[in-house]
Amino acid sequence: MIEVFKTNVQEFSEAQKLVALLSRHFPGTKINFDLDDCDKVLRVEGNDLRIEKVMTIVTGKGFLCKVLD
Repeated sequence: MIEVFKTNVQEFSEAQKLVALLSRHFPGTKINFDLDDCDKVLRVEGNDLRIEKVMTIVTGKGFLCKVLD
């Protein structure tokens, strides 16, 4: 399963911290940001993915996180 989210993450260092945090919650999942994209895309790929939990974790750190249609 692959899910793509729109975020407002601007800095590479912020993205790294979020990837590390999300990786702890979703071990074995591929997680990356495309900060060059206008939607500052967060892409999460894995078998045991819970969309609501991803959004809760990211928004809990003060960032926007919405499923990208």
